[in-house]
Amino acid sequence: MNRMATQKQDEFLLEAEQTRTKPPPLYKVLLLNDDFTPMDFVIVVLQKFFGMDRERATRVMLQVHREGMGVCGVFPKDVAATKVEQVVAFARQHQHPLACVMEEN
Repeated sequence: MNRMATQKQDEFLLEAEQTRTKPPPLYKVLLLNDDFTPMDFVIVVLQKFFGMDRERATRVMLQVHREGMGVCGVFPKDVAATKVEQVVAFARQHQHPLACVMEEN
């Protein structure tokens, strides 16, 4: 915090200068629909990497299926990037083309 001295009748007062930093931007992690990745695999991904229960994971999977994409969560940039990498690596390891991306919230 920066401090600024101001003079008032031979005495100095220290005044706190408010410096506000805005919080870092958050990023949405999205799964994108494809015609090859099984729905059950998408549910497993949502449970494993995003801590969803089966019911919520099923809702998000259906959103991906019907609308072309679904939000898995909102995170700081480094966490979002790690989640994307983990999901893509896991999908490739299981030979699925599931796409996972992030975009600023």
